[in-house]
Amino acid sequence: MTIWHWLDGGPVVAVSLRIAFGMPREQTRTILHADMDAFFVSVELRRHPELMGQPVVVGGTGNRGVVAAASYEARRFGVHSALPSSIAKRRCPHAVFLPGDHELYAKVSADVREIFDRFTPLVEPLSLDEAFLDVTGSRRLFGTGAEIGDQIRQAVRDELDLGCCIGVASNKFLAKLASVEAKPIPRPDRIDPGLGVKVVEPGTEQAFLDPLKVQRLWGVGPATLDKLHRLGVTVVSDLHRVDRSALGAALGKNQANHLLALAIGADDRAVEPDRDAKSIGHEETYARNVHIVSEMRTNLVRLSDAVATRLRKAGVGARTLTLKVRFDDGFHTITRSTTGREAIDSAETIVALLGPIMETVDPSPGVRLIGVSGSNLGPVFHQMTLDEAADDAPVHGATDAAMDRIRDRFGADAIGPASSIRGGEVQNVKRGGQQWGPDQEHQ
Repeated sequence: MTIWHWLDGGPVVAVSLRIAFGMPREQTRTILHADMDAFFVSVELRRHPELMGQPVVVGGTGNRGVVAAASYEARRFGVHSALPSSIAKRRCPHAVFLPGDHELYAKVSADVREIFDRFTPLVEPLSLDEAFLDVTGSRRLFGTGAEIGDQIRQAVRDELDLGCCIGVASNKFLAKLASVEAKPIPRPDRIDPGLGVKVVEPGTEQAFLDPLKVQRLWGVGPATLDKLHRLGVTVVSDLHRVDRSALGAALGKNQANHLLALAIGADDRAVEPDRDAKSIGHEETYARNVHIVSEMRTNLVRLSDAVATRLRKAGVGARTLTLKVRFDDGFHTITRSTTGREAIDSAETIVALLGPIMETVDPSPGVRLIGVSGSNLGPVFHQMTLDEAADDAPVHGATDAAMDRIRDRFGADAIGPASSIRGGEVQNVKRGGQQWGPDQEHQ
């Protein structure tokens, strides 16, 4: 049986009675959202135990950096992820700032994933520090969703010396909201411990949702929030009472339908494990603006080498290549793409295709960021030419393959293009190396 909500004569969403009113547990899904607790900071504290209990911030340490993660001690002062590092330093001048180490976090994330995999094969990673798990089929073996959540938290704590918070519900949307409720709460004068595991039991979904602030719903940003406030909508329960036609006029029918669906907890998305990457890319923010075309091309070579290396490691090539350039004002960004008939995984070819595009960009206003990405991914096929078929001709891709072998054996910075030499050492572009902006030492 189904309940329908309507807006302006059209159906908003069909909600199963099982979700709306709660039916026996055996007939509902059990979805977990696991969110590592201040993950990057917690990993750093394992190798810097002397910083335990202090306000610690991980991220870009330069003026153009952003906060990747903050300890709860730092959050007491209003420091949070995505906050510009310069503001974080003003809010908490006594905080210890550490540059991010994406490679280390990725390794620890793999260890966490191994624990998740013990409980279910249906794991959908969202980032290095969070994932959805469908444990519906694991309940007979491991117990209820809450019991599985407790077991996961215990294993993460005992084996990795890390903490995580888990939300349990009948769908992904509710589980993600629940995990937030399980976290510790930083107060100006203290840190209140969290629940660790928060369960939204079948039949209690609406009671859980109604008192939440409406900005907790997916898709409610500042502009949408302002429109909702004008309609008198501040918490989720207000959406049940608001005039439907007024809501549609203010937000547009699609957005209104989306929010009304979320307001009753409707979400039928499945947990999708092992999703293929849709694109592979790198970008760098520069501590000092780039004003010269030749310097832009030098950075293009470094970025192309990094993208090509990852493409080959993934066993794919890219048909579409995209160049991204952001100027000094931080808001003016241009992207230019080119699509070929064949997928490529060679840095030399990427530079050859994006180089002419880059030369059309005027860097005189000051370039603060350059990015290179490949999409339209697929297998790489190379048709040999007559010259390449000659006995003494080098094998196609031999140079790239040799570089990959050297890096695998001696490390990522063992070899690279000449443009990657900084201070007498090879400093290749690394995955996540500039995720949070340039560090102070590179300014």
